[in-house]
Amino acid sequence: MTNLVTTAQETELAAPVAEFCNAGVDALLVKFGDEIDACMPSYLASIRERVLNQLADVVNEVVPAYASLLVYYEPRNVRVYDLQLALQGIIDEVPWLCSPWSAEDANAPGKLVTVPVCYDPTMAPDLERVLQHTGLTAEELIAAHSGQQLQVYALGFAPGFAYLGSLPDALKVPRLDAPRTHVPAGSVGIAERQSAVYPQDSPGGWNIIGRSPVQWFDPKRTPMTAVQVGDRIQFKAITLSEYQAYAEQGAQ
Repeated sequence: MTNLVTTAQETELAAPVAEFCNAGVDALLVKFGDEIDACMPSYLASIRERVLNQLADVVNEVVPAYASLLVYYEPRNVRVYDLQLALQGIIDEVPWLCSPWSAEDANAPGKLVTVPVCYDPTMAPDLERVLQHTGLTAEELIAAHSGQQLQVYALGFAPGFAYLGSLPDALKVPRLDAPRTHVPAGSVGIAERQSAVYPQDSPGGWNIIGRSPVQWFDPKRTPMTAVQVGDRIQFKAITLSEYQAYAEQGAQ
């Protein structure tokens, strides 16, 4: 299991070694170990951008997630060995830079997306359970959840479902013992040290502590998802009346 490590360092370190694994007849999985930190999402995003720009004639798509890249390629146009060499060359060009960053830092990775969240109990069916598990008050939970920037580590499970991390230890809670068959779109959940916004109505096993009026996924929009791997998320607490106003305006 991939371990989430968020400590950043102020220096260029040796990049993690890339390991290549075949993933079917038209895909190659590039793994960078079993641990990630605050540098990994932006590192993967940088590699992805270069691969798509430099190998557009043979690579169809690159999917970053946690500490890996899944590279979809056209096997009729390139041998897998040659593709590995080309990918390794690009990876070697990308520095592994680790430095602290904040919302005011012009060099912070990705774009910063502010996401309004209503933590009203009517929209947070697991709020009381989480409070009991953590020993926090509702005010403390909201402050902890919205008080720091989270990074997008991966997209998956459902279109636009972004895995965000890492939450402070105070908010570490297990998933539900039995997943719900229906979680409303916009629901904000936490599980272990990650958070997420459910982009559509769907089943789900995360602890729901609020809801956002933001449309997280739209197949008619370009890009279809509100965020990409390497972007940063800042949750912002809003009242129930503010949520209703956002919803009426069709928040984007």
